[in-house]
Amino acid sequence: MNARPAIALAERELVRFVRQRSRIIGAFATPLVFWLLIGAGMGRSFQASGPGGDHYLRYFFPGTVLMILLFTAIFSTISIIEDRREGFLQGVLVAPVGRQAIVLGKIVGGTILAFGQGLIFLLLAPTVGIHLTAGSLITSMLMMLIVSFALTGLGFCIAWRMSSTQGFHAIMNLFLMPMWFLSGALFPPREDMWTPLRWVIRINPLTYGLAGLRRALYLGDSAATAAMPSWPLCLGVSIVFAIAMFMLSIVIAAGTVEADLQ
Repeated sequence: MNARPAIALAERELVRFVRQRSRIIGAFATPLVFWLLIGAGMGRSFQASGPGGDHYLRYFFPGTVLMILLFTAIFSTISIIEDRREGFLQGVLVAPVGRQAIVLGKIVGGTILAFGQGLIFLLLAPTVGIHLTAGSLITSMLMMLIVSFALTGLGFCIAWRMSSTQGFHAIMNLFLMPMWFLSGALFPPREDMWTPLRWVIRINPLTYGLAGLRRALYLGDSAATAAMPSWPLCLGVSIVFAIAMFMLSIVIAAGTVEADLQ
C-alpha cells in the first residue's frame, strides 16, 4: 500500500481541524464543562468506591479524557460526509489510490487529533490529585492512542455510508453516547446492578479502554485498581477493538455508496 496518499489525507484532516476553531472549542471545551459541572454537582452526593474515593472529580477525570477522545475522533469523521457532498471524496475514489490508503489516512488523521486533545487535558491530572510519573504518562498515552484509533475507525464505519450530518448526529446520540455512559465513566459498575445492564457494561469495549486508562493513571497503586479488569485484558480488548474497526472500515469502504454515483 502506497503510504503517500494516506499521509496526505491525514495532513489534510489536521490542517482542516486547525482552520476550524469551532471544532477545537467544541471537542475540548464541552467535555471540560461536563467534568466541572457534573463533578461539582455530584461530588457531595456521590461516593465512588474505586480510585479517588469520595473525590468525584478525580474519579470522573479518566471518563472525561475518554469523552474528549470520543468527541474528537467521531466528529473528525464527519468530514467524510462533507467531502462526499462537496465532491472531493468522489475525486479521491476515482484516483489510482487503494481504498486501504484512504481508510488509513482518514483514521490516522482523526486519531492524531483525538490523541492530541486528550493529551492536553491529561496534563490537568495533578489538579485533582492524580500525580503522573513517567511510566503512568507513557502507559496512559499508549492506551489513549489505541482507543483513539478504535473510535475513529468506529466513526468511519458509521459516516462512510451516510449522506447527512443530521443523521450522523442522531446515530451518535443514540449509539455512541450510551457506549460512553455504560463504560464506567460516570459511575462504577456494581454487582447489584440490573443483570442485563451489567452484561452490557461487560461487553462494551469502551469499558476496557477506560479501565486500562484508569490502571495507567494509577500505575503502581494496586489497591486503587484491584476491582478493575486486568491490564492484559484491557489492552487486549482495546487492540482487538481497534483492529476490528480498521478492518471493518476497509470492508465498508470497498463497497459502493449510492451518493458516490450522483
